[in-house]
Amino acid sequence: MNELHKKYKEQVVPGLTKRFDYKNPMQVPKLVKISLNMGVGEGSRDLKVLEALRDNLRLIAGQQPIVTRAKKSVANFKIRDGMPIGCAVTLRGERMWSLLERLVVIAIPRIRDFRGLPTKSFDGRGNYTFGLTEQLVFPEIRYDDIPKLHGMDVTIVTTAKNDEEGRELLTQLGMPFRK
Repeated sequence: MNELHKKYKEQVVPGLTKRFDYKNPMQVPKLVKISLNMGVGEGSRDLKVLEALRDNLRLIAGQQPIVTRAKKSVANFKIRDGMPIGCAVTLRGERMWSLLERLVVIAIPRIRDFRGLPTKSFDGRGNYTFGLTEQLVFPEIRYDDIPKLHGMDVTIVTTAKNDEEGRELLTQLGMPFRK
């Protein structure tokens, strides 16, 4: 079992139970999944860039990502229906806990000029989404192996009923939010 998962079971669950006065331990919010998404603007024209990003996402997630395709044509972006435009991966279980621990302990502190994650990125149901401007914050990625820097979106889905519960859950798990 992952260290962060142990912390959740031993410290976070009792802390949230006390804070929100839950009657049943099953009411305590928990993590459901983490989704990583990388959009590639020029990936539709250069498949080598898309392959490199897929390899990067596979290294970060430890799981094979899927290629996302355009749902409709957009002439201004020179995209036709069905063209590859990015890649995504969804993590659950131990891989999810492992990625969250690497995010909190290693990747987020490596962000340049980091002052904390914004607290306004909750969706109203306790889920949190934030963006990373480059994939180099993960130690698995070597600068020499990437053709171009790309950002990614990270979505953390929880069972929290509202933003306050979701924020408290992620704060107790170690997410560095702005004060």
